[in-house]
Amino acid sequence: MVKKTIDDYIKEQRSPQKEICQTLRELILNTYPSIKEEMKYGVPYFGNKFYIVALKDYVNLGFSIEGLNKDEIRLFEGTGKITRHIKIRSKEEIDENKLK
Repeated sequence: MVKKTIDDYIKEQRSPQKEICQTLRELILNTYPSIKEEMKYGVPYFGNKFYIVALKDYVNLGFSIEGLNKDEIRLFEGTGKITRHIKIRSKEEIDENKLK
């Protein structure tokens, strides 16, 4: 069985999810040049800090919330104990400065 790569994952997505995933990946890699990227749980993971999941109508950009205070955690959606996310529905919604 051939192991799926992050490139494979992104190529399989339809638009606009494909372009959103690629843009988010580039942003993460440019911001953290030495971060380890890998496929984990079937989706792209970046240093156990971030993940990208393409869904039907949007892309979730997930964040580790370890070490964040309650006000910082409120910036994200979801109820996870170790990760939360934001939903991105179009490439135009990506605010690089806000995400950084």
